[in-house]
Amino acid sequence: MVRRNLNVAASALLGLLLVLTVAAGAAAAPLEVYGRLPTLESVGISPDGTRLAFVRTQGDDRLLIVVALATGKPIAGGHIGKVKLRDVQWADDRRLLLITSVTEDLMEFSGGKHEWTGLQVFDIEKRTLTAWPKLNSGVNPSEPNIMNVIESDPTIRRIGGHTVLFVTGIYVTDRTLPLLFRIDLDEGSQRIVRQGSDSTREWIVDDAGAVVAEETYHETDHHWTLRYRKGSSLADAAVGHESIDIPHLLGFGPVDDTLLVGLTENGDSVWRLFSLKDGTLGAPMAEHASLDSPIEDMQTHRMIGGIDVQDDSRYVFFDATRQKWWDAIVRGFSDEHVELVSASQDFKKVVVRVNGPSFGYSYQLVDMDTHKASLVGDVYDGIVRPMAVQRIDYPAADGLKLSAYLTLPAGKEPKRLPLIVLPHGGPAVRDTADFDWWSQALAAQGYAVLRPNYRGSTVNHGLLEAGYGQWGRKMQTDLSDAVRYLAKAETIDPARVCIVGASYGGYAALAGVTLDPGVYRCSVAVAGIGDLQRMLSWEARDASKRTVRYWDRFMGVTGASDARLAEISPIRHLDAVTVPVMLIHGRDDTVVPFEQSQQMYDALKQAHKSVELVELKHEDHWLSSSETRLQMLQASVAFLRQHNPPDP
Repeated sequence: MVRRNLNVAASALLGLLLVLTVAAGAAAAPLEVYGRLPTLESVGISPDGTRLAFVRTQGDDRLLIVVALATGKPIAGGHIGKVKLRDVQWADDRRLLLITSVTEDLMEFSGGKHEWTGLQVFDIEKRTLTAWPKLNSGVNPSEPNIMNVIESDPTIRRIGGHTVLFVTGIYVTDRTLPLLFRIDLDEGSQRIVRQGSDSTREWIVDDAGAVVAEETYHETDHHWTLRYRKGSSLADAAVGHESIDIPHLLGFGPVDDTLLVGLTENGDSVWRLFSLKDGTLGAPMAEHASLDSPIEDMQTHRMIGGIDVQDDSRYVFFDATRQKWWDAIVRGFSDEHVELVSASQDFKKVVVRVNGPSFGYSYQLVDMDTHKASLVGDVYDGIVRPMAVQRIDYPAADGLKLSAYLTLPAGKEPKRLPLIVLPHGGPAVRDTADFDWWSQALAAQGYAVLRPNYRGSTVNHGLLEAGYGQWGRKMQTDLSDAVRYLAKAETIDPARVCIVGASYGGYAALAGVTLDPGVYRCSVAVAGIGDLQRMLSWEARDASKRTVRYWDRFMGVTGASDARLAEISPIRHLDAVTVPVMLIHGRDDTVVPFEQSQQMYDALKQAHKSVELVELKHEDHWLSSSETRLQMLQASVAFLRQHNPPDP
């Protein structure tokens, strides 16, 4: 167990709190503002609505602050340090859960560095920070070799007046295997509830702390099973075979004694309620036709509504009173994008993140009793008014209807602008009109920035499926079709277009100048993939076979030995490169290995092409550090300004 004190003088905390509420000047934000991590993050209100917690960052340094809302004064907090903080959430009214991660090689057999997630609990009253789960003592050789890492978000339960966490950790044999821990925060104790196997995917725990469901998946025969508690043991219920799209237990359903299960059936994504009484699956829920993801109560883990993601997120609550309150909040921030961040258990106090012309990009605390909102602070110090984002709809060359989001530079008429195409990673995610720090940073330099939802994006299941087999093919030409659409409308100058992206977007940036040449005058690939054959071989060594099958589906191949990979691997088409290329990559990337950029750089150099390589030391796949995130922005913007100046 790791326990340390967190305590900072109230005057120092108050001084930092006041900084959050001081309005910044109206001048355009410099690149450094976008390059650093958000100034304010992880804002959350306690279940009883009396305390507000948030994290203040300065560079990569983080300070946790807890404020009593009745007085507006800090009551606890402390210096967290230069950790990669992934989330902060309330366990109860006096304790906070801090989720962090670290990139390390913790085991000899693991084959290199991995991103490991850790859990720490901050006790506001005792001023202690304790790491869970505890490592085993090693005295009893029959005990599993427990690691101090977790593999799931904690499930919070109140049992016998105690706050109890149920969380999946791992133990080590010749590989890592899952363990379900029961951690009693009041007793300061832990015990193992379940010891899983290679096939165990997840467990669901009810209000009494009993395991009521389990999901398993066997890689060898692609067999999945949903099991439920029947008497004193778990019995098989729903079963099936699926090579990629296996079911997922989403939490408790809106109806008593049910679980919400996400499945793919006949190519469509559906939700069904799984009965804990008899182990049967109900009919597909009509709500899934209009809702993309469930909203769950953090205390009960029951589905209380859902989110419909369109240009921004629309929140639907099953409780009429809660829906009325939420609609009132949205009306209060008219013409703004409004995101639900946190709420008290009774929904009387709500934290939202708003983005728009009137409130900038900020956190606001809404009190439903007084019908007032108060500023918690700007997400980024120095960003007063984000640049405008508009949706465009355009046809692909084959007639498929696509959408994209265009961020426009301030003070410029939208006519014949220089353009940066910024495809998202994934590829199975989507862009929205919500605040995006990267596109905002580039628009602040004078560029129009386009984020297309190309086929393979998750706008809807049909568009996702349209991307199967189209990696480097129509997924790529969807991007240049958007350029041609904007050029025809004279919004952009087709002679001044570059492509920039990270992860899959980095691949698209390389494919744009190798597989679809003549569209872009320069390319910046961050953590991009240049050699798909090598990438799939690397994945096959380190990832599950189902993960490899997932990539095969998008690439339209059957493994790393498939000759068709050469058709869509940028490293095989260097002769087509006629424009400058910049490669940027984090040394600690565990998703796309650094060697992908190194080998692409070496190959382009040998082919006498114009290429630069920027190494981000100690950076992961997600640009988690202020220093290296800013390094990426500064290097790429200097490159873009040199090869595609924003002003003629």
